Amino acid sequence: MNASADPQVLLRGTGLTKSFGSTPALADASLAVHAGEVVAVMGPSGSGKSTLLHCLAGIVAPDDGAVHYVGTDLATMSDAHRSALRRRDFGFVFQFGQLVPELSCLENVCLPLRLAGLRRRAAEATAREWLDRLEVGDAAAQRPGDVSGGQSQRVAVARALVTGPRVIFADEPTGALDSLNGERVMGLLMSAVEETGAAVVLVTHEARVAAYSDREVVVRDGRIRELEPTR
Repeated sequence: MNASADPQVLLRGTGLTKSFGSTPALADASLAVHAGEVVAVMGPSGSGKSTLLHCLAGIVAPDDGAVHYVGTDLATMSDAHRSALRRRDFGFVFQFGQLVPELSCLENVCLPLRLAGLRRRAAEATAREWLDRLEVGDAAAQRPGDVSGGQSQRVAVARALVTGPRVIFADEPTGALDSLNGERVMGLLMSAVEETGAAVVLVTHEARVAAYSDREVVVRDGRIRELEPTR
């Protein structure tokens, strides 16, 4: 069955192969992500799990294989179309947040909306709603360097969710946090995506983080192995 034949498959990577120089990162890896599903991608460092995420998100082009989003091959899209897709339909949370240090937390969350053409006042109103939902509304005027790591990561989650994306790509979202802040970030993220219906591709090496998922896969030596459903 191809990606367009199953309406429940939102995102599918098929036969993905990727090497960096002489170093293989993915070797015939395939993964389907259904609408509203949280998939944890686990594996040791260097196994290819982040490369898989980057291929699925259209950030990195595979050497072989294909990625389909709602039935359309990303390789057939123009660069501008893929960039617009990442701004509109995809949200991203990285290990260290990657917030713009010169901007306030509010301005960071506004940024995807402003890039999409929304007027400043409307963008700020929506951004404030998400900062409040992620319990960091009081940090709106502060810069990322002036708030705690846990607060900064919740701002990053708000930025990922502010456009109402259909897929969230989270690459080690709690990797730089202590266990208490990590649990808080994951709890708020999962609560938000449950409300919005977004799918999540969650890269992690921590079993406690993977436990939030509906399904776990393991990447080892660039290949994917399915585990039993977690819930």
